[in-house]
Amino acid sequence: MPSLIQSARCIVSRSQLCPSQLPILDFLAPSALSIRQPSRLHSTIPPSAEPSNPPSRQNAEKSNKPPRRPLTEAQKDFLDSALRVNQAGELAATLIYTAQTPPIVRAHPHLRPLMKHMYDQEAGHFDYFNKLLAKHRVRPTAMYPIWQAAATALGWGTAIMGREAAMACTEAVETEIGEHYNEQLRVLLDWAEKLEKSGEGVSEEFAVLIKELRRIRDEELEHLDHAVEHDAKEAKPYELLTNVIRGGCRTAIWISERV
Repeated sequence: MPSLIQSARCIVSRSQLCPSQLPILDFLAPSALSIRQPSRLHSTIPPSAEPSNPPSRQNAEKSNKPPRRPLTEAQKDFLDSALRVNQAGELAATLIYTAQTPPIVRAHPHLRPLMKHMYDQEAGHFDYFNKLLAKHRVRPTAMYPIWQAAATALGWGTAIMGREAAMACTEAVETEIGEHYNEQLRVLLDWAEKLEKSGEGVSEEFAVLIKELRRIRDEELEHLDHAVEHDAKEAKPYELLTNVIRGGCRTAIWISERV
Protein backbone atom coordinates (compact mmCIF):
# COMPACT_ATOMS: atom_id res chain seq x y z
CA MET A 1 0.00 0.00 0.00
CA PRO A 2 1.48 3.44 -0.86
CA SER A 3 2.58 5.54 2.04
CA LEU A 4 0.83 8.74 3.15
CA ILE A 5 3.54 10.76 1.40
CA GLN A 6 3.31 8.92 -1.91
CA SER A 7 -0.48 9.11 -2.02
CA ALA A 8 -0.58 12.80 -1.14
CA ARG A 9 2.25 14.12 -3.30
CA CYS A 10 0.40 13.43 -6.53
CA ILE A 11 -2.37 15.88 -5.54
CA VAL A 12 -0.33 18.77 -4.20
CA SER A 13 0.53 20.15 -7.62
CA ARG A 14 -3.09 20.79 -8.66
CA SER A 15 -3.03 24.48 -7.78
CA GLN A 16 -0.41 25.07 -10.40
CA LEU A 17 -3.50 25.37 -12.71
CA CYS A 18 -3.47 28.60 -13.29
CA PRO A 19 -25.10 37.86 5.70
CA SER A 20 -26.23 36.58 8.31
CA GLN A 21 -23.12 36.05 10.29
CA LEU A 22 -22.33 32.47 11.21
CA PRO A 23 -22.20 31.72 14.93
CA ILE A 24 -18.76 32.01 16.47
CA LEU A 25 -17.74 29.46 19.07
CA ASP A 26 -16.94 30.22 22.69
CA PHE A 27 -13.21 30.23 22.08
CA LEU A 28 -13.56 33.72 20.62
CA ALA A 29 -14.42 35.05 24.07
CA PRO A 30 -11.67 37.26 25.60
CA SER A 31 -11.07 34.78 28.41
CA ALA A 32 -10.09 32.13 25.89
CA LEU A 33 -7.96 34.40 23.73
CA SER A 34 -5.39 34.77 26.48
CA ILE A 35 -4.93 31.02 26.84
CA ARG A 36 -2.20 29.53 24.72
CA GLN A 37 -1.31 25.90 24.98
CA PRO A 38 0.96 23.90 22.71
CA SER A 39 -0.62 22.25 19.72
CA ARG A 40 -1.27 18.61 20.45
CA LEU A 41 -1.00 17.32 16.90
CA HIS A 42 2.16 15.63 18.19
CA SER A 43 2.66 14.95 21.84
CA THR A 44 5.34 13.43 23.93
CA ILE A 45 4.70 10.01 25.40
CA PRO A 46 5.08 10.01 29.18
CA PRO A 47 7.35 7.40 30.76
CA SER A 48 5.38 4.24 31.37
CA ALA A 49 5.01 2.87 34.84
CA GLU A 50 5.59 -0.81 35.58
CA PRO A 51 2.27 -2.56 34.97
CA SER A 52 0.77 -4.58 37.75
CA ASN A 53 -0.14 -7.32 35.25
CA PRO A 54 2.04 -8.74 32.47
CA PRO A 55 1.48 -6.71 29.28
CA SER A 56 -0.36 -8.30 26.42
CA ARG A 57 1.44 -8.99 23.17
CA GLN A 58 -0.30 -6.02 21.56
CA ASN A 59 0.75 -3.68 24.36
CA ALA A 60 4.28 -4.99 24.18
CA GLU A 61 4.38 -4.21 20.47
CA LYS A 62 3.12 -0.69 21.14
CA SER A 63 5.76 -0.13 23.79
CA ASN A 64 8.47 -0.98 21.27
CA LYS A 65 7.44 1.91 19.03
CA PRO A 66 9.70 4.95 19.40
CA PRO A 67 8.02 7.92 21.11
CA ARG A 68 6.99 10.73 18.81
CA ARG A 69 9.01 13.85 19.26
CA PRO A 70 7.12 16.99 20.32
CA LEU A 71 6.68 19.82 17.87
CA THR A 72 9.41 22.42 17.82
CA GLU A 73 8.48 26.01 18.60
CA ALA A 74 8.83 26.88 14.91
CA GLN A 75 6.45 24.06 13.96
CA LYS A 76 3.93 25.11 16.61
CA ASP A 77 4.06 28.69 15.34
CA PHE A 78 3.56 27.52 11.76
CA LEU A 79 0.52 25.43 12.67
CA ASP A 80 -0.96 28.18 14.82
CA SER A 81 -0.66 30.76 12.03
CA ALA A 82 -1.88 28.29 9.40
CA LEU A 83 -5.01 27.38 11.36
CA ARG A 84 -5.66 31.03 12.20
CA VAL A 85 -5.47 32.07 8.53
CA ASN A 86 -7.57 29.12 7.38
CA GLN A 87 -10.32 29.90 9.84
CA ALA A 88 -10.37 33.59 8.90
CA GLY A 89 -10.37 32.75 5.21
CA GLU A 90 -13.29 30.38 5.53
CA LEU A 91 -15.24 32.96 7.51
CA ALA A 92 -14.63 35.46 4.71
CA ALA A 93 -15.76 32.94 2.09
CA THR A 94 -19.06 32.30 3.86
CA LEU A 95 -19.70 36.04 4.12
CA ILE A 96 -18.87 36.63 0.45
CA TYR A 97 -21.38 33.98 -0.63
CA THR A 98 -23.95 35.22 1.89
CA ALA A 99 -23.74 38.72 0.40
CA GLN A 100 -23.63 37.56 -3.23
CA THR A 101 -26.49 35.09 -3.15
CA PRO A 102 -29.58 37.37 -2.92
CA PRO A 103 -28.72 39.65 -5.89
CA ILE A 104 -27.39 36.79 -8.00
CA VAL A 105 -30.32 34.45 -7.36
CA ARG A 106 -32.80 37.28 -7.98
CA ALA A 107 -31.31 37.89 -11.42
CA HIS A 108 -30.40 34.27 -12.19
CA PRO A 109 -32.68 31.86 -10.28
CA HIS A 110 -31.04 28.81 -11.89
CA LEU A 111 -27.86 29.59 -9.92
CA ARG A 112 -29.52 29.06 -6.53
CA PRO A 113 -28.37 25.38 -6.18
CA LEU A 114 -24.79 26.28 -7.14
CA MET A 115 -24.58 29.20 -4.71
CA LYS A 116 -26.03 27.04 -1.93
CA HIS A 117 -23.63 24.20 -2.71
CA MET A 118 -20.57 26.47 -2.54
CA TYR A 119 -21.83 28.21 0.61
CA ASP A 120 -22.54 24.91 2.36
CA GLN A 121 -19.04 23.64 1.65
CA GLU A 122 -17.46 26.86 2.92
CA ALA A 123 -19.59 26.71 6.07
CA GLY A 124 -18.36 23.15 6.64
CA HIS A 125 -14.74 24.29 6.26
CA PHE A 126 -15.35 27.15 8.69
CA ASP A 127 -16.86 24.78 11.25
CA TYR A 128 -13.88 22.40 10.92
CA PHE A 129 -11.32 25.14 11.59
CA ASN A 130 -13.43 26.59 14.41
CA LYS A 131 -13.20 23.24 16.16
CA LEU A 132 -9.45 22.95 15.59
CA LEU A 133 -8.80 26.43 16.97
CA ALA A 134 -10.92 25.70 20.02
CA LYS A 135 -9.29 22.31 20.61
CA HIS A 136 -5.72 23.57 20.36
CA ARG A 137 -6.36 26.98 21.93
CA VAL A 138 -5.13 28.89 18.90
CA ARG A 139 -6.17 32.51 19.04
CA PRO A 140 -8.14 33.79 16.03
CA THR A 141 -6.92 36.80 14.12
CA ALA A 142 -7.46 40.18 15.73
CA MET A 143 -8.57 41.45 12.31
CA TYR A 144 -11.92 39.65 12.52
CA PRO A 145 -14.15 42.79 12.39
CA ILE A 146 -12.25 44.20 9.41
CA TRP A 147 -12.30 40.95 7.46
CA GLN A 148 -16.03 40.58 8.16
CA ALA A 149 -16.79 44.01 6.75
CA ALA A 150 -14.41 43.61 3.80
CA ALA A 151 -15.77 40.18 2.81
CA THR A 152 -19.38 41.36 2.99
CA ALA A 153 -18.59 44.46 0.91
CA LEU A 154 -16.68 42.41 -1.65
CA GLY A 155 -19.48 39.89 -2.02
CA TRP A 156 -22.22 42.51 -2.33
CA GLY A 157 -20.20 44.77 -4.62
CA THR A 158 -19.28 42.06 -7.12
CA ALA A 159 -22.84 40.70 -7.13
CA ILE A 160 -24.21 44.15 -7.96
CA MET A 161 -21.72 44.32 -10.84
CA GLY A 162 -23.30 41.19 -12.29
CA ARG A 163 -23.03 37.42 -12.46
CA GLU A 164 -19.72 37.50 -14.33
CA ALA A 165 -18.10 39.78 -11.75
CA ALA A 166 -19.35 37.62 -8.89
CA MET A 167 -17.87 34.54 -10.55
CA ALA A 168 -14.63 36.39 -11.24
CA CYS A 169 -14.48 37.16 -7.51
CA THR A 170 -14.84 33.46 -6.74
CA GLU A 171 -12.16 32.58 -9.29
CA ALA A 172 -9.70 35.10 -7.83
CA VAL A 173 -10.32 34.17 -4.20
CA GLU A 174 -10.19 30.43 -4.79
CA THR A 175 -7.00 30.71 -6.85
CA GLU A 176 -5.21 32.34 -3.93
CA ILE A 177 -6.77 30.02 -1.35
CA GLY A 178 -5.93 26.92 -3.36
CA GLU A 179 -2.30 27.98 -3.64
CA HIS A 180 -2.22 28.81 0.07
CA TYR A 181 -3.51 25.36 1.04
CA ASN A 182 -0.97 23.77 -1.30
CA GLU A 183 1.86 25.59 0.45
CA GLN A 184 0.63 24.30 3.81
CA LEU A 185 0.41 20.77 2.46
CA ARG A 186 3.95 20.91 1.12
CA VAL A 187 5.26 21.85 4.56
CA LEU A 188 3.23 19.21 6.39
CA LEU A 189 4.13 16.48 3.89
CA ASP A 190 7.80 17.38 4.30
CA TRP A 191 7.46 16.96 8.08
CA ALA A 192 5.67 13.64 7.59
CA GLU A 193 8.33 12.38 5.18
CA LYS A 194 11.11 13.16 7.65
CA LEU A 195 9.23 11.43 10.45
CA GLU A 196 8.70 8.33 8.34
CA LYS A 197 12.38 8.24 7.38
CA SER A 198 13.33 8.45 11.03
CA GLY A 199 11.07 5.51 11.81
CA GLU A 200 8.68 7.54 13.96
CA GLY A 201 5.76 7.88 11.61
CA VAL A 202 3.01 10.46 12.07
CA SER A 203 0.26 10.60 14.64
CA GLU A 204 -3.28 9.76 13.61
CA GLU A 205 -4.37 13.36 14.20
CA PHE A 206 -1.56 14.69 12.02
CA ALA A 207 -2.54 12.29 9.21
CA VAL A 208 -6.18 13.38 9.52
CA LEU A 209 -5.15 17.04 9.29
CA ILE A 210 -3.30 16.39 6.03
CA LYS A 211 -6.27 14.44 4.65
CA GLU A 212 -8.73 17.20 5.58
CA LEU A 213 -6.55 19.96 4.14
CA ARG A 214 -6.39 18.05 0.88
CA ARG A 215 -10.17 17.62 0.84
CA ILE A 216 -10.81 21.28 1.63
CA ARG A 217 -8.26 22.42 -0.96
CA ASP A 218 -9.91 20.29 -3.62
CA GLU A 219 -13.35 21.68 -2.79
CA GLU A 220 -12.00 25.23 -3.04
CA LEU A 221 -10.56 24.44 -6.48
CA GLU A 222 -13.91 22.93 -7.44
CA HIS A 223 -15.45 26.35 -6.74
CA LEU A 224 -12.84 27.90 -9.00
CA ASP A 225 -13.86 25.51 -11.79
CA HIS A 226 -17.54 26.36 -11.28
CA ALA A 227 -16.75 30.07 -11.53
CA VAL A 228 -14.86 29.65 -14.81
CA GLU A 229 -17.68 27.49 -16.20
CA HIS A 230 -20.13 30.31 -15.40
CA ASP A 231 -18.29 33.00 -17.36
CA ALA A 232 -15.95 34.45 -14.75
CA LYS A 233 -13.56 35.47 -17.49
CA GLU A 234 -16.31 37.51 -19.18
CA ALA A 235 -16.31 40.01 -16.31
CA LYS A 236 -15.34 43.54 -17.20
CA PRO A 237 -12.73 44.66 -16.37
CA TYR A 238 -11.60 41.07 -15.73
CA GLU A 239 -7.86 41.59 -15.29
CA LEU A 240 -8.21 44.61 -13.04
CA LEU A 241 -10.93 43.04 -10.91
CA THR A 242 -9.21 39.69 -10.36
CA ASN A 243 -5.77 41.23 -9.78
CA VAL A 244 -7.15 43.59 -7.13
CA ILE A 245 -9.02 40.77 -5.37
CA ARG A 246 -6.03 38.42 -5.48
CA GLY A 247 -3.78 41.14 -4.11
CA GLY A 248 -6.24 41.78 -1.31
CA CYS A 249 -6.34 38.07 -0.47
CA ARG A 250 -2.55 37.85 -0.29
CA THR A 251 -2.44 40.89 1.97
CA ALA A 252 -5.15 39.49 4.25
CA ILE A 253 -3.30 36.16 4.50
CA TRP A 254 -0.02 37.88 5.37
CA ILE A 255 -1.66 40.03 8.06
CA SER A 256 -3.73 37.20 9.55
CA GLU A 257 -0.65 34.99 9.90
CA ARG A 258 0.88 37.60 12.17
CA VAL A 259 -1.97 39.48 13.88
